[in-house]
Amino acid sequence: MFENYKKFTYELAGRPLTIETGKISQLSNGSCLVRYGETVVLANATASAAPRDGIDFLPLSVDYEEKLYAVGKIPGSWNRREGRPSDKAILASRVIDRPIRPLFPKDLRNDIVLSLLVMSVDPDCSPEIAAMIGASISLSISDIPWNGPIGGVFVGLVDGEIVINPTSAQREKSTLELTVAATKQKVVMIEAGAKEVEDDIVYDAIIKAHEAIKPLIGFIEKIVSEIGKPKFEYTSCEIDHVMFDRISDMVGEDVKAALDTDDKRIRDERLKPIYDKVYESLEEDYPDSKSMIDECMYKLQKQIVRRWLLDEQRRVDGRRMDQIRSLAAEVGLLPRVHGSGMFTRGQTQVITSCTLAPIREAQSLDGIDEEDTKIYMHHYNMPGYSVGEAKASRSPGRREIGHGALAERSIIPVLPSKEDFPYAIRCVSEVVSSNGSTSQASVCGSTLALMDAGVPITAPVAGISCGLITEGERWMTMIDIQGLEDFFGDMDFKVAGTKKGITSIQMDLKIDGLTPEIIKNALVTTKEGRYYIIDNYILPCISEPRPDVSKYAPKMLTTKIDVDKIREVIGTGGKVIQKICSDTGAKIDIEDDGNIFISAVDKEAAYKALRIIESIVLDPTPGTVYIGKVTRIMNFGAFVEIAPGKEGLVHISQLDRKRVAKVEDIVSVGDEVKVLLTEIDDKGRINLSRKDALDIIED
Repeated sequence: MFENYKKFTYELAGRPLTIETGKISQLSNGSCLVRYGETVVLANATASAAPRDGIDFLPLSVDYEEKLYAVGKIPGSWNRREGRPSDKAILASRVIDRPIRPLFPKDLRNDIVLSLLVMSVDPDCSPEIAAMIGASISLSISDIPWNGPIGGVFVGLVDGEIVINPTSAQREKSTLELTVAATKQKVVMIEAGAKEVEDDIVYDAIIKAHEAIKPLIGFIEKIVSEIGKPKFEYTSCEIDHVMFDRISDMVGEDVKAALDTDDKRIRDERLKPIYDKVYESLEEDYPDSKSMIDECMYKLQKQIVRRWLLDEQRRVDGRRMDQIRSLAAEVGLLPRVHGSGMFTRGQTQVITSCTLAPIREAQSLDGIDEEDTKIYMHHYNMPGYSVGEAKASRSPGRREIGHGALAERSIIPVLPSKEDFPYAIRCVSEVVSSNGSTSQASVCGSTLALMDAGVPITAPVAGISCGLITEGERWMTMIDIQGLEDFFGDMDFKVAGTKKGITSIQMDLKIDGLTPEIIKNALVTTKEGRYYIIDNYILPCISEPRPDVSKYAPKMLTTKIDVDKIREVIGTGGKVIQKICSDTGAKIDIEDDGNIFISAVDKEAAYKALRIIESIVLDPTPGTVYIGKVTRIMNFGAFVEIAPGKEGLVHISQLDRKRVAKVEDIVSVGDEVKVLLTEIDDKGRINLSRKDALDIIED
């Protein structure tokens, strides 16, 4: 039945990698089933038969789909179905999209969809890497025009050793989380999170990853040579060169003059009449060709900017190649939030707020990996007004989620432990003005906001980007790229870190890859940049975290009790803990290991709750004086609660030194009284004496 079935095997980092084709999903342009250990991913590549009209970009969609059955879970949603992709699935899609997209023909406009379905997960074998390999193979064996293949690996740093595709246990100890994708010749994608790892070590890890990828690509090439299809012919959407030359002759000098400013607003204002002139001049000869005219104008601007950079070493705003735009840092902008910071770089401006909350407000995760909660959250928003567009706000897209995750990853290595600072932390970066490198500005803004909030981070983190222009063998890099250099350049190499080392990397590329020399240059350039920002702007603004959290932030106390005592603190049906919260106004979270987190805006309320909890878990000891509350009165005595859930009897004979005829003559319900614990009988009943407590107090 499956006469086209083929199976190919390879060993990747000591684990079997098996590729199966011709049995499943036979109607897509290219398909394969990837088995890496016990991880299984189904990869499908499909393309439309005709190009999409009226667009100037490649309509590529990469969908990395997590199915909870892959890890033996039923979704936690109400209807028990997977909903919108998790943030981690979106990030995986972006990591796979970035190395694949530059290798398509520049003039291809057919819709292309890569569907990567995670069907089984082995914790020791990354499904993201399996999906990246599957995407490369499904495209390579398909008839879709693509200049691959690529390969990808995950790299860890375990006990000082670089490890390719570390196991789950090794990842727990690793100080580096690096994903590298590459062709045989060049590196095409770098994504990293690191615990302040030195730049040279990260560089060595990237090079070692590329060496591991090269034989993997050889394996893929063998598959392609055996079953690959011829690539289909497509309708080229290359610009009309006659139109381009006409526009260039007509307004080339005008466009140069318009671009020659460091102010984005002035540039946009200068370009508008030029566009109007071109539309009017070409309307008769090129009716209904506005999108092609726009593409020609884009290419003209790109050509001008690249020629300035390559031939004249001249940047649009007049800076040197190693010069960062004007910077400013400020904290304490927002009086009622727990911490705030604003970071400005040229016309890029980000305001970040920091919110502290009880541990219970950590984010719950419902995904296919082993992480189920997240204590630190970073969210990034970029509204239309930040770039001068009249665009209504919508829910965050993949770009916003990706930039938020990048800033989050950059900051996590310097955060205090939950035990040292028992808070859930959320930072929100609002991009209020954008002219390039907003993600790295949000890293700097987060550092400012966290320090302003009194979060004891171990070191300030700064982020900076490095750009690239290439032409044949010629290339040059420039630090702190602004919008035009990002749009018209070949690379956006973002690096964040402390003065000790790197905490994150994200590389966006528009060409077919980077050589080791370019990677090394980018790392050196960004290292100098983040040192400059930390020393000259972040630390002069706020030299260290504030000693105390804001008066508006909850005050947190922690204690740890014996696990056997947890049920006493909670009480039957939660009655005890609910009463503590009601009486004190505090919020209390108890973990399974006995850790207790108490929060209240009023510090005294938190301490009152702590004292009550301590009184509950401390075993009543005969000979100890307690302050208790009268809960019930009987004709033979009064019951006094010395701690929540712990009640004892003061017999009428023990209420006072003198003879007591009636209990109500001495105490009433609700009275606080000092009592001595005289005995715990063999049935666990507590006997108390007010009379003996009076004697002890007087002595």
